Amino acid sequence: MTSTPLHIPVALDRTLELLEPALSVDGAVLVDATLGLGGHAEAALERHPGLTLVGLDRDTDALERAGERLARFGDRAQRVHTIYSGLRSALDGLGIDSVTAVLFDLGVSSMQLDQAERGFAYAQDAPLDMRMDRSSGPTAALVLAEYPESELRRIFYQYGEEKLAARFARRIVESREQHPLERSSQLVELIAAATPRAVQRAGHPAKRVFQALRIEVNGELAALESALPAALDALSVGGRIVVLAYQSLEDRIVKRELAARTSSTAPAGLPIELPEHRPEFRLLVRGAELADEAERAVNPRSIPVRLRAAERVRAAA
Repeated sequence: MTSTPLHIPVALDRTLELLEPALSVDGAVLVDATLGLGGHAEAALERHPGLTLVGLDRDTDALERAGERLARFGDRAQRVHTIYSGLRSALDGLGIDSVTAVLFDLGVSSMQLDQAERGFAYAQDAPLDMRMDRSSGPTAALVLAEYPESELRRIFYQYGEEKLAARFARRIVESREQHPLERSSQLVELIAAATPRAVQRAGHPAKRVFQALRIEVNGELAALESALPAALDALSVGGRIVVLAYQSLEDRIVKRELAARTSSTAPAGLPIELPEHRPEFRLLVRGAELADEAERAVNPRSIPVRLRAAERVRAAA
């Protein structure tokens, strides 16, 4: 495999533009915390000959395919099999104290969506797996079979923001008493049958339930909540971070963490802000940036993206 595109990386040019000052310094190290098929990583390595990449991914299939794609860069491209919450441990294992850039491209990857047998897509019949790391952890089918109704209701409402969470949870529990839900088509049919016609017109009724199951199976939000602080702590002064989020739950976590890191810690009422209270980071974009119309037309997967970015401006106290 060479540089032939395997997929279209979302916000590629904008991401590299924001990271460019941090990728151009001597000894630059980029952590791609969600390596996937390596599209962002390949472009960064091509544009910055002195750059070293540390690519993290929990999906062994993705790591293998990214490895083939990045093989021509030799030791400049290091790959680690871990979820992004293992970022600090991965760097310690490579003997790296700090880095100059971090990228998170969150959510399910193009490869995972395109491989029907993974069970991520509600539009394709497949076993209800949904594990990003197929070497460990419970499947979506196991969640549906064993979680009590109250827990199913909670994850559908909390992770899918699904207003019909209670109805869907009740129907699933009733259905599994007769036969297990093992395939995506079974779950889609059940949800469709339980969804009022008026609601079905607002979009595919299974979309939010599949999102909620995927987040639960992979522990995505908890991992992000621990990974973001670790990534920010690993950045050297002048280092930059870009995060691409695709749904509101992820984006809220990113927004909250960046807001905290770019705010003064001085107690209210102090007449002068002491240096140790000044923010360690500054925002590089106002709010969350969206993909432009041209990218949306070429790459539909860019439509929901929310891009946020920050730069470390001083060392930690």
